[in-house]
Amino acid sequence: MTQDVDRPVLSRPFKVDEIKDGASGEIAVSDADMDALATMLDLVALNGLTLAYRFDHRGDGRLHLVGTLRAKVTQTCIVSLDPVETPLEAPVEVEFWPSERSTEEPGRPGLFDWPEAIVDGRIDLGPIIYESLATALDPYPKREGARLDWSQEPPADGEGAGSGPFAALAALKRR
Repeated sequence: MTQDVDRPVLSRPFKVDEIKDGASGEIAVSDADMDALATMLDLVALNGLTLAYRFDHRGDGRLHLVGTLRAKVTQTCIVSLDPVETPLEAPVEVEFWPSERSTEEPGRPGLFDWPEAIVDGRIDLGPIIYESLATALDPYPKREGARLDWSQEPPADGEGAGSGPFAALAALKRR
Protein backbone atom coordinates (compact mmCIF):
# COMPACT_ATOMS: atom_id res chain seq x y z
CA MET A 1 0.00 0.00 0.00
CA THR A 2 1.54 3.30 -1.07
CA GLN A 3 0.72 6.70 0.32
CA ASP A 4 -0.33 9.51 -2.01
CA VAL A 5 2.46 12.09 -1.77
CA ASP A 6 0.06 15.05 -2.08
CA ARG A 7 -2.36 13.76 0.55
CA PRO A 8 -1.50 14.63 4.15
CA VAL A 9 -1.41 11.85 6.74
CA LEU A 10 -3.88 13.78 8.85
CA SER A 11 -6.69 15.71 7.17
CA ARG A 12 -9.39 17.82 8.82
CA PRO A 13 -10.88 19.95 6.01
CA PHE A 14 -13.22 22.91 6.50
CA LYS A 15 -15.20 24.96 3.99
CA VAL A 16 -14.35 28.59 4.68
CA ASP A 17 -17.81 29.89 3.73
CA GLU A 18 -19.33 27.62 6.42
CA ILE A 19 -17.10 29.01 9.20
CA LYS A 20 -18.85 31.70 11.23
CA ASP A 21 -16.83 34.52 12.79
CA GLY A 22 -15.87 33.48 16.32
CA ALA A 23 -16.62 29.80 15.66
CA SER A 24 -14.77 27.48 17.98
CA GLY A 25 -14.41 23.78 18.51
CA GLU A 26 -12.09 20.93 19.27
CA ILE A 27 -10.59 18.27 17.04
CA ALA A 28 -9.83 14.96 18.76
CA VAL A 29 -7.46 12.88 16.66
CA SER A 30 -8.38 9.20 16.26
CA ASP A 31 -6.22 6.38 17.61
CA ALA A 32 -5.36 5.22 14.08
CA ASP A 33 -4.22 8.72 13.08
CA MET A 34 -2.23 9.08 16.32
CA ASP A 35 -0.49 5.76 15.59
CA ALA A 36 0.43 7.00 12.09
CA LEU A 37 1.73 10.30 13.48
CA ALA A 38 3.70 8.52 16.21
CA THR A 39 5.38 6.38 13.56
CA MET A 40 6.19 9.41 11.40
CA LEU A 41 7.64 11.34 14.34
CA ASP A 42 9.48 8.33 15.84
CA LEU A 43 7.50 8.47 19.09
CA VAL A 44 7.09 5.54 21.46
CA ALA A 45 3.44 6.56 21.94
CA LEU A 46 1.04 9.41 21.31
CA ASN A 47 -2.20 9.78 23.25
CA GLY A 48 -5.00 12.31 23.67
CA LEU A 49 -4.01 14.56 20.75
CA THR A 50 -6.50 17.44 20.48
CA LEU A 51 -6.64 20.91 18.99
CA ALA A 52 -9.00 23.41 20.61
CA TYR A 53 -9.47 26.31 18.19
CA ARG A 54 -11.28 29.55 17.44
CA PHE A 55 -11.69 31.21 14.04
CA ASP A 56 -11.95 34.94 13.38
CA HIS A 57 -12.60 36.42 9.94
CA ARG A 58 -10.28 39.17 8.80
CA GLY A 59 -10.64 41.53 5.86
CA ASP A 60 -9.85 40.55 2.26
CA GLY A 61 -11.09 36.97 2.73
CA ARG A 62 -8.50 36.12 5.39
CA LEU A 63 -9.18 33.77 8.29
CA HIS A 64 -7.31 33.71 11.59
CA LEU A 65 -7.08 30.67 13.85
CA VAL A 66 -5.87 30.62 17.45
CA GLY A 67 -5.87 27.52 19.58
CA THR A 68 -4.11 25.10 21.85
CA LEU A 69 -2.68 21.72 20.94
CA ARG A 70 -2.64 19.13 23.73
CA ALA A 71 -1.26 15.60 23.83
CA LYS A 72 0.58 13.09 25.93
CA VAL A 73 3.75 12.04 24.11
CA THR A 74 6.18 9.28 24.96
CA GLN A 75 9.64 9.67 23.48
CA THR A 76 12.89 7.77 23.93
CA CYS A 77 15.42 9.20 26.39
CA ILE A 78 18.61 10.18 24.53
CA VAL A 79 20.74 8.99 27.45
CA SER A 80 19.16 5.84 28.87
CA LEU A 81 16.85 4.89 25.96
CA ASP A 82 14.03 4.60 28.52
CA PRO A 83 10.57 5.90 27.57
CA VAL A 84 9.92 9.50 28.64
CA GLU A 85 6.25 10.48 28.97
CA THR A 86 5.54 14.20 28.69
CA PRO A 87 2.30 16.16 28.70
CA LEU A 88 2.35 18.64 25.84
CA GLU A 89 0.47 21.92 25.56
CA ALA A 90 1.39 24.29 22.73
CA PRO A 91 -0.23 27.47 21.41
CA VAL A 92 -1.25 27.45 17.74
CA GLU A 93 -1.80 30.56 15.66
CA VAL A 94 -2.31 30.48 11.89
CA GLU A 95 -3.40 32.97 9.28
CA PHE A 96 -5.20 31.64 6.16
CA TRP A 97 -5.33 33.77 3.01
CA PRO A 98 -7.05 33.20 -0.32
CA SER A 99 -4.58 31.36 -2.57
CA GLU A 100 -4.19 34.32 -4.95
CA ARG A 101 -3.14 36.55 -2.01
CA SER A 102 -0.95 33.98 -0.22
CA THR A 103 1.56 34.10 -3.09
CA GLU A 104 2.16 37.85 -2.66
CA GLU A 105 5.55 38.98 -1.45
CA PRO A 106 6.01 38.85 2.32
CA GLY A 107 7.02 41.91 4.23
CA ARG A 108 3.89 43.22 5.85
CA PRO A 109 4.77 44.34 9.37
CA GLY A 110 3.59 41.98 12.08
CA LEU A 111 3.49 38.85 9.91
CA PHE A 112 5.67 36.27 11.62
CA ASP A 113 4.78 33.28 9.47
CA TRP A 114 3.89 32.96 5.86
CA PRO A 115 0.10 32.55 5.58
CA GLU A 116 -1.50 29.22 4.72
CA ALA A 117 -3.48 29.20 1.49
CA ILE A 118 -7.24 28.88 1.21
CA VAL A 119 -7.58 26.61 -1.81
CA ASP A 120 -10.91 26.15 -3.58
CA GLY A 121 -12.66 27.72 -0.58
CA ARG A 122 -11.22 25.12 1.82
CA ILE A 123 -8.61 24.90 4.56
CA ASP A 124 -7.18 21.77 6.18
CA LEU A 125 -6.27 21.74 9.87
CA GLY A 126 -4.69 18.26 9.67
CA PRO A 127 -1.29 19.52 8.48
CA ILE A 128 -1.50 22.34 11.05
CA ILE A 129 -1.97 19.76 13.83
CA TYR A 130 0.95 17.67 12.52
CA GLU A 131 3.32 20.65 12.14
CA SER A 132 2.40 22.08 15.55
CA LEU A 133 2.98 18.71 17.21
CA ALA A 134 6.28 18.15 15.41
CA THR A 135 7.67 21.55 16.37
CA ALA A 136 6.49 21.28 20.00
CA LEU A 137 8.33 18.01 20.64
CA ASP A 138 11.49 18.04 22.72
CA PRO A 139 14.30 17.34 20.25
CA TYR A 140 16.44 15.82 23.03
CA PRO A 141 14.10 14.10 25.51
CA LYS A 142 15.81 13.09 28.72
CA ARG A 143 14.49 11.02 31.61
CA GLU A 144 14.67 12.89 34.91
CA GLY A 145 18.01 12.19 36.57
CA ALA A 146 19.58 10.69 33.44
CA ARG A 147 22.97 12.12 32.59
CA LEU A 148 25.89 11.39 30.37
CA ASP A 149 28.99 10.42 32.34
CA TRP A 150 32.06 11.07 30.24
CA SER A 151 34.51 10.47 33.08
CA GLN A 152 36.94 7.59 32.79
CA GLU A 153 39.16 5.97 35.35
CA PRO A 154 42.76 7.21 35.12
CA PRO A 155 45.17 4.69 33.64
CA ALA A 156 46.74 2.25 36.08
CA ASP A 157 50.26 3.18 34.95
CA GLY A 158 49.85 6.59 36.63
CA GLU A 159 50.24 8.65 33.46
CA GLY A 160 47.13 10.61 34.44
CA ALA A 161 45.52 10.80 31.01
CA GLY A 162 42.60 12.70 32.50
CA SER A 163 39.00 12.20 31.62
CA GLY A 164 36.57 13.02 28.89
CA PRO A 165 35.98 11.83 25.37
CA PHE A 166 39.39 13.00 24.13
CA ALA A 167 41.49 11.56 26.97
CA ALA A 168 42.57 8.54 24.91
CA LEU A 169 43.68 10.82 22.07
CA ALA A 170 45.71 12.95 24.49
CA ALA A 171 47.44 9.83 25.81
CA LEU A 172 48.36 8.77 22.24
CA LYS A 173 49.76 12.22 21.50
CA ARG A 174 52.12 12.05 24.48
CA ARG A 175 53.72 8.81 23.21
